[in-house]
Amino acid sequence: YPKIQAIINKIDFLLLSPERQVVLNEVVVYILSKQEYDKPVSLNFICTHNSRRSQFSQLWAAVAASYFKIRMQSYSGGVEVTAFNERAINSLERFGFKIQKEGTTNPKYQISWSTDEASISMFSKMVDHELNPKSNFAAIMTCSHADENCPIITGSDQRIALRYEDPKVYDETPLEEEMYDTRSIQIATEMFYVFSEVRKIIH
Repeated sequence: YPKIQAIINKIDFLLLSPERQVVLNEVVVYILSKQEYDKPVSLNFICTHNSRRSQFSQLWAAVAASYFKIRMQSYSGGVEVTAFNERAINSLERFGFKIQKEGTTNPKYQISWSTDEASISMFSKMVDHELNPKSNFAAIMTCSHADENCPIITGSDQRIALRYEDPKVYDETPLEEEMYDTRSIQIATEMFYVFSEVRKIIH
């Protein structure tokens, strides 16, 4: 959609520090290692409550993979079930995503970004939820709490610490919307970096 395309056009990889690129390149190498043997690529983004950072990551990874025409399935999960935070949903709507809400307690959101791609269903769930992969996936830890308190992610064949600061700390402050949007843009930039690197190498 036009607003999302406008955001993509402004993405600047020069904002990524060399140290951050090292971590992101772990994801690049993982994806390439699967593609080399024509195996499915599955990324499961994990955070404690599966409500903000892991959801942003799952969605932006899907958008970036679609944009660069890379076959990949993204997922997200947590160690507690809460809900996809409404402030995060509001941020995505500001960015131009089309969102339909179903239910009230831990609602499911149908989110789309293009007329050429099917919407995806997103909601808070446990890491081992039936919709998530049970084996042969990368566990990408998007918050320090989950990273430190989940020493083993059953079934994952690689674990990558890609931590983000929690925009929750700005809830109910004048900076709330700005910081949710900032975190979303940061994650978008990093996911687009990952899939642009994959695209460069395989083409």
